[in-house]
Amino acid sequence: MSDDSTGSGRRAASRRRRKPPKRRRALVIAAWSAAGVVLVGGAGLGYFYFKLNGNLKTVDIDQALGADRPQNVDNGSMDILVLGSDSRGGANGEYGRDDGGSARSDTAMIVHLYEGHQKASVISIPRDTMTARPACPTGKGKTDPGGTRRQFNEAYTVGGAACAVKTVEKMSGIRMDHYIEVDFTGFKKIIDTLGGVDVNITKPIKDGSSHLELAAGPNKLNGEQALGLVRTRKSVGDGSDLGRIQLQQAFIKALIKQVKGIGLFDNPKRLLDLADTGTKALTTDKALGDVKSLMGFAQSLQGIDAQNMQMITLPVTADPLDSDRVAPLTKQSKMVWDALLADQPVPAEATENSMGDKGTVGGIVQ
Repeated sequence: MSDDSTGSGRRAASRRRRKPPKRRRALVIAAWSAAGVVLVGGAGLGYFYFKLNGNLKTVDIDQALGADRPQNVDNGSMDILVLGSDSRGGANGEYGRDDGGSARSDTAMIVHLYEGHQKASVISIPRDTMTARPACPTGKGKTDPGGTRRQFNEAYTVGGAACAVKTVEKMSGIRMDHYIEVDFTGFKKIIDTLGGVDVNITKPIKDGSSHLELAAGPNKLNGEQALGLVRTRKSVGDGSDLGRIQLQQAFIKALIKQVKGIGLFDNPKRLLDLADTGTKALTTDKALGDVKSLMGFAQSLQGIDAQNMQMITLPVTADPLDSDRVAPLTKQSKMVWDALLADQPVPAEATENSMGDKGTVGGIVQ
């Protein structure tokens, strides 16, 4: 049911820093873009250091996981786990009921930056993937035992960021260099501070669940509309989460094009607003938990354009025990992890028989 390529000894990484009424929706889209491309604007705002530094929230992944992680090997690449928090607490309450204050990350992306940081691969992990989950501290003085068959997105609910990272590392054998998380409200604010995102919609979208209605043709999406787009599922494709992932990936590319085309350095006020909004929106690992480190990381992403990003979904098939869930294709998933470990592009054969990269939903957004 789950990927058997768990590993504790292999790793390709670089520049390490050790130091419902409704079904819950995922949000991961702007997290790494916000931290990287958007926050690059903070590079010229050193005198706002203390203000921006105070905005950041961090989690100490290294302390939480200890030595039970894949090997820390330096080969010039970098891997970042990006999660979207869907907590319905506070300002996020309008998106559904908060069941006891818990949150899930219904979609996750592993962003692999190749040596030189001029190209990237983005691997989306479907929220409904059935996989092995390791034992994780719950933060309440107890430990969840995990199991051989658990739904992937529950890792965050059970043990927060540390459990999500640990689950991904056990699945892949790849040590995550960094962790970035963004929630609904933060995502909207980032898009609005950017001035919206221009997209071309090839088919009209009307989705009652995400409250999104867009006409075919050019659209400038504000934060609320952008959030609706990346949450849209039932009105596109076969209505599955796999189709929604394709929409999310297409939106990321549009977002990156937007950021690179608006001349951030020519508008100091927007630069500061983006830095302020972005740092408030993010939760990062401790190594990125100060503005200087985050800006350095952001600057390292400047060379990546949308056309230099390979985007796929973890190779999956229908789960044989539950048609509403998916299970990793063992051989093909191993191809993905092996490619990243070797700092190589994911081979096309890895996704040929995967449900995740079928269909044309991603073409709705251009």
